[in-house]
Amino acid sequence: MRPLAVTMGDPAGIGLELAARVWAERTADTPPFVFIGDPDALLRAARRVRLPEPKLALATRREEIAAVTDSTRLTVVPLSLELEETPGEPESLNAKTVVDAIDAGIQMALGGVVSALVTLPIAKSILQSTGPDIGFSGHTEFIAYRTLETEWSRTRGPVMMLAGPSLKVALATIHTPLARVASQITQERIVQVGRVVGEALQHDFGIATPRIALCGLNPHAGEGGLIGREEVEIINPAAAQLRAEGWTVSDASSADALFHGGARQHYDAAIALYHDQGLIPIKTLHFWDAVNVTLGLPIVRTSPDHGTGFDIAGKGLARPDSFRAALKLAWEMAKRRAAS
Repeated sequence: MRPLAVTMGDPAGIGLELAARVWAERTADTPPFVFIGDPDALLRAARRVRLPEPKLALATRREEIAAVTDSTRLTVVPLSLELEETPGEPESLNAKTVVDAIDAGIQMALGGVVSALVTLPIAKSILQSTGPDIGFSGHTEFIAYRTLETEWSRTRGPVMMLAGPSLKVALATIHTPLARVASQITQERIVQVGRVVGEALQHDFGIATPRIALCGLNPHAGEGGLIGREEVEIINPAAAQLRAEGWTVSDASSADALFHGGARQHYDAAIALYHDQGLIPIKTLHFWDAVNVTLGLPIVRTSPDHGTGFDIAGKGLARPDSFRAALKLAWEMAKRRAAS
């Protein structure tokens, strides 16, 4: 199978040192990957955190990228920064290179040069500072836009899921201000997300008959309409529509009782209706090893479930657990897609 592509993320953050650490500490179980970014910045990051400098093999042609066979050298698709990075101090002049790395990874995944894309963290403002890309609030939306013209036989996302060993949570709204969440919760949106999640659980996670739990929006899931009407008028009808299509989906459940150990035994993934409703439980349970995975796209894309870590960048304090988990999940998903 083709290697994964790893994009460098914001060079002032912890992404470079995570890539250097995981390469230096790789085992037989570490999926093969190529790195897209500035090779000199990667070497500097390794030196800063006292890791062995990786031996690099620069690759610019498709054949060189696809043929990763030398296990002693990290294949790098070179892109040069405008300014040398300073840990903890993001530089807008490097924004274009950061975005170019993401774009290169997307095109490599679409073209079959790599089997999947793993993105290291960026500051969301980066995507809003590079001309035509203004308006994207994160990787998820940007990658969805860049893959929009590619044919996709299943329900199209993007849907953001955070996946850990004991909990998977998908989001019906992503980076939406809380004051606007209720207006974006429609029956059509919930049905779309439910289809994407169900199809991904089947095809990408290997769960033949997935069970999906649906969060309510209001306290106590609205108490039958006494504390808000969204559950009665929007959420439960969406669940009924999904069940009519053959999906195993619950009616709206009170989110405060949905994530304890006993409740998690009754579903394979939950759909939360807004960002913190889903991310608080997943980060409580799996702060170090959860993975951000984008569902409903023609490429496999995962990412560590954390940000740029500007406050600890260059200090050797960044834990690689989530990045390792992101590599592993991307590899497993890509294998399932290749076999289908």
